[in-house]
Amino acid sequence: MSTAGIGTIRAALPDFAEDIRRNLELVLEEAESTLEPTQRWGVAVASAVAARRPSLLAAVLADARERVPEEVVQDAMAAAAIMAMNVVYYGFLHMVHKEAYAARLPNLHMHRMARPATSRRDFELFSLAAAAVHGCHPCVVGHEQALTEGEEGLSTEQVHDAIRIAATLHAAAVSLDAADAIQTRHPAS
Repeated sequence: MSTAGIGTIRAALPDFAEDIRRNLELVLEEAESTLEPTQRWGVAVASAVAARRPSLLAAVLADARERVPEEVVQDAMAAAAIMAMNVVYYGFLHMVHKEAYAARLPNLHMHRMARPATSRRDFELFSLAAAAVHGCHPCVVGHEQALTEGEEGLSTEQVHDAIRIAATLHAAAVSLDAADAIQTRHPAS
């Protein structure tokens, strides 16, 4: 892995996040992954955007851009942006359970989902990863079903590998935030 990328994040992770440090390398570079490199790195980019940790996103982007075409990076960032909107909108509908809201059309633009630069299947996978990081139940269910039961045709093993990446990147962001908070309250002498 690039020293300018994920390697810098692994080095910055505090000791309490040793498992996360190991998992970062495992989920992104594993030879046994069921995901193609474009899927693996697209999921990583979408997850890093959703995790909202600028240093993590910069590191993932540095490594992704060495490994996959720019179209993958752009689709992953677009998927994460759309999911940031959708998790609020559909999450709200799921929480309030009122027909008055459910009967209304969202009237929100999501054109990139229908016409991604890569493939609809990969865009759907990137969207699932971002939805999982956000914890949006209806979004996760919908994207998982579209991927495994619809015409997209991914296996549960592939979806599982994508979610492992999303979970690990989210954990890295949380761990870095915690380390910053500890450093701010108790700076080293």
